[in-house]
Amino acid sequence: MDFSITAEQRAMLDAVERFLEQRLPIAEVRRRDAVHQPPYDLLPELGQMGILGMVAPTEWGGSGLDWVTLSLVQERLARHAYFVGSIVNRVVGFGLMTLLGNGSPAQQQRWIPPLVQGQGFMALALTEDAAGSDAGAVQTRASAVTGGWRLRGRKIWISDADQAMALLVVARTDPERRGSRGLSMFIVPRSSDGLTMTALPKVGNNAMPSWDVSLDDVFVPDDALLGGLHEGFAVLGSTLHFSRASLAATALGSAQSLVDLCIAHVRERRQFGRALAEFQVLRHRIADMQMRVDQTRWVVRHLAWLIATGQPCAREASQAKVIATETLQSLSNEAMQIFASQGYSSESDVQRIWRDARLYTFGEGTNEVQRDLIARHLGL
Repeated sequence: MDFSITAEQRAMLDAVERFLEQRLPIAEVRRRDAVHQPPYDLLPELGQMGILGMVAPTEWGGSGLDWVTLSLVQERLARHAYFVGSIVNRVVGFGLMTLLGNGSPAQQQRWIPPLVQGQGFMALALTEDAAGSDAGAVQTRASAVTGGWRLRGRKIWISDADQAMALLVVARTDPERRGSRGLSMFIVPRSSDGLTMTALPKVGNNAMPSWDVSLDDVFVPDDALLGGLHEGFAVLGSTLHFSRASLAATALGSAQSLVDLCIAHVRERRQFGRALAEFQVLRHRIADMQMRVDQTRWVVRHLAWLIATGQPCAREASQAKVIATETLQSLSNEAMQIFASQGYSSESDVQRIWRDARLYTFGEGTNEVQRDLIARHLGL
């Protein structure tokens, strides 16, 4: 494994840096958080830069690059603003990789080009009132009718659902089968009749809105079935390591930004007649923070390398998700303590990251469930 950055990767990261400086200066990041404005308008530019199609085959308009390069880019995006790294995951982790691995030729032809070009993204509609960590408890029903399916049910906490071009809806197609058996996945266009949404108020992640989604007799044709009938859980399992790798990379970038903020703060702020950086307790605290970030970075890079080389990595994906999100959450608390009242101000970047970080240890699969998955892979 050679994790040195290549010339091609450096050129991409330099382009990302210029994009962030021009389109998302820190004042704009703060403004979007304050007014709850998602980064959907930036997708066409990300598509033009080749970021959204980075790991897509060239025949689909992609660059054919590897997952290590994508991981580097997502870390850099999130180091500046978590929400812009997250929206890339909606396009790549939930949309592109699910279609490449499970989509029919017709589905790929219809949906992959707009994803790669930044014309839209997909939202995963899995969670329900009774189906959070217990994903097999899904109650949304899909009933076979002439020419297709009728979907009835309710999904909650579906990120970015309202502006998605389509939802990947997990529904029960065989009511006689329990748990994860008898579930199927459907591509449901956002424009479908009977699909309504209500915004859910949240503590953080203001630029990544969450929605309560109702499916009231929503019709989709037969060709909306993604993967095989009753194989929805298998479809999920075949692609979750991609979304977890993306989440880990974005959490890593956000964690590094906290170290950056703390370093700048202790150099500038003075107490007792000297800079905070002159106090050993703070120097050591920040040193510990950077060590955790660097340890996390190697875990994230290793997972990206496993994906890039086509190796099994379900356990490593769960591990990276746990390590990265818990590093971010721990560092957000450390940064808040270092900044004290300045960090607690609503104008502080630290409080924004602190609020946002609290989601990720239970979002996209709780860390408790991840630990259980890891234990199973260890034969326990």
